[in-house]
Amino acid sequence: MPPAITRFAPSPTGHLHLGHAFSALYAERAAKTDGGRFLLRIEDIDGTRCRPEYSTAIEDDLAWLGLGWELPVRRQSEHMDEYRHALSRLQEEDLVYPCFCTRKEILAEIASSAGAPHARGQGPEGPLYPGTCRAMDVEERGAHIASGAPFALRIDMARARARTDLAPEPLTWIDRDAGVQIAAPEIFGDAVLARKDIPTSYHLSAVLDDHAQGINLVTRGDDLRSAAHLHRLIQALLELDVPEYRFHGLLTGPDGQRLAKRDNPATLQNLRSEGASPADVIAMTGIDET
Repeated sequence: MPPAITRFAPSPTGHLHLGHAFSALYAERAAKTDGGRFLLRIEDIDGTRCRPEYSTAIEDDLAWLGLGWELPVRRQSEHMDEYRHALSRLQEEDLVYPCFCTRKEILAEIASSAGAPHARGQGPEGPLYPGTCRAMDVEERGAHIASGAPFALRIDMARARARTDLAPEPLTWIDRDAGVQIAAPEIFGDAVLARKDIPTSYHLSAVLDDHAQGINLVTRGDDLRSAAHLHRLIQALLELDVPEYRFHGLLTGPDGQRLAKRDNPATLQNLRSEGASPADVIAMTGIDET
């Protein structure tokens, strides 16, 4: 087995908290254990929420913790052309389609067809899209686009699965702790891969970035375990390298819920200002107990 190449890939939408510190330390240690490489990636595709000052603070906090990484840091905002090119390939192969539905309209459609055969329940990211725009004819799609209406580009899961089902071997991925996993990307339904004004989504850009950076071991929290199923499909469709995966538990707050930026958990910036040392913060993460 070659030395691990891992990455920590935060979004600069706020300051790092203890959960982020744990995840970064976990990835770095997975690489350094067998003489591998640890990389940093800034996932800043969301121009409305990402801020340069948060990106700077992320690197400062990680360096303060004692982590080191190779340069240059990959910033997603600098690679939109790569995502656009991959998306164009999927479009040319008729594997994605524009969806003009709002979230409210999707929920209403699901509610109105609860007893219908195509009602498919919940996926990892919420209610599964019922396919309202999938069969829209070319003229109607063109009219919507010409009107300037916002839209998402969704993968046609049935068509994509039909493509991969032609392969001689089943679609699989390796969980280093649980072994070979059979990919089941259909649990996501027709997932969003891009939007009108952003030629990518988390799922598409993460897969392309891991390939571009040569990542061979993706470390993630348990909350993103299901994403590997969809990512394995995208890798197959775009003929990309397939990394192995390893998942870790999530740090929780006093209420038992995982730490999240929206809940304003204690940040590394605050802990530092209160006099905590890097060793103190590392101990707080519990990383040495895993």
